[in-house]
Amino acid sequence: MTVLANTAPPDTAADQPAFGNATGLVCRECGADYSLGAAYSCIECFGPLEVAYDLTGITREAITAGPQSLWRYAPLLPVAPYAGSEPNLHPGMTKLVRADNLADALGMTAPLWVKDDSGNPTHSFKDRVVAVAQSAARRLGLSTIACASTGNLANAVAAAAARAGMGSVVVIPANLEAGKVITTATYGGTLLAVRGNYDDVNRLCSELIGDPITQTWGFVNVNLRPYYAEGSKTLGYEVAEQLGWRTPGQVVIPVASGSLLTKVDKAWRELTSLGLIPEGDYRVFGAQADGCSPVARAFADGIDVIRPVKPDTIAKSLAIGNPADGPYALDAVRRTGGAVGSVSDPEIVSAIRLLARTEGIFAETAGGVTLATFQRLLESGQAARDSETVLLNTGDGLKTLDAVADVVGPTAVIDASVSQVHEALATP
Repeated sequence: MTVLANTAPPDTAADQPAFGNATGLVCRECGADYSLGAAYSCIECFGPLEVAYDLTGITREAITAGPQSLWRYAPLLPVAPYAGSEPNLHPGMTKLVRADNLADALGMTAPLWVKDDSGNPTHSFKDRVVAVAQSAARRLGLSTIACASTGNLANAVAAAAARAGMGSVVVIPANLEAGKVITTATYGGTLLAVRGNYDDVNRLCSELIGDPITQTWGFVNVNLRPYYAEGSKTLGYEVAEQLGWRTPGQVVIPVASGSLLTKVDKAWRELTSLGLIPEGDYRVFGAQADGCSPVARAFADGIDVIRPVKPDTIAKSLAIGNPADGPYALDAVRRTGGAVGSVSDPEIVSAIRLLARTEGIFAETAGGVTLATFQRLLESGQAARDSETVLLNTGDGLKTLDAVADVVGPTAVIDASVSQVHEALATP
């Protein structure tokens, strides 16, 4: 493992810390401390590393004075104070949509919201994590950003690298949705399609760490993972700020690696500890597809061990059979009194259509998983209809058109005739 000291590259002002309020890396298992650098696992126990901070003195006023992007939360992230002024895509501050029509359809008696992250530059929440990882890469003197991806991250890395004038190397399973492959390739950089699933891709990228050809590469979700993961906190920060500096009663989050769920929970705990939001109870729910549900299965079985599975679902962006943060996601769910559920592919498609026709939000398959799981949780009584709820939509349905292509289409095909319009409108 390479551990680099917290030293700034030549373009960093001498009187400003390279990583803002971040003070180091710490092992999530044994608590061992490390300097800030391109490191992701503990040499003592092989546990995952995360960023530690000194967050004293941060105020709401300092945050709201910031830009209308995730960089307003720079004091809470491992980034230089001026990171937002560097060439980047400026993601974040996406819409929190009051979903009254959907709430009526679900029989909700409390407010329902959709945090719609399809409004980010490459139309998924992955722009957030890449922005923070890219900032870290620059601080560490790396010239290329790379990743293992199920699609959305591929788009985000390729686009962010293009904007910053950096190189990119993106590694994907060869069977990804065509829209995600084409988009990534259009941004430029190197795109490698592997005959295998995401876990094969992730293993390959892990093996490349330390290879002579990768010395100037930062794998955003491998050796830069501690910084990358912190970008997900900004979803939690934004929801709290957009609700008037408070948390909802319930939040439903799609689970792939499990990192997003754990970081939204971490964001709310941080804001509470800093006195920026009042202390309150909230429940965290996780959502998976039946065809890749190792975390949901562990929750249902009441165990802490995540048993890897071979993914088989239309929700390819969630198709991680061996989720790195699965145990930590279970901890967050159980600690807050939530649950992790899973749903079938037909339920996913039905939920995509329900969200689109009630709220005009076209979600990708992960969003369908989130809503369909919430429906299941309501029916089982695990989630409450009388508790204010936020659903996270993490990507745009235009990326996963194949999921609905066979079940939607024209109401009728007609000639340019008024009488045929009448006939079509009269048809049930």
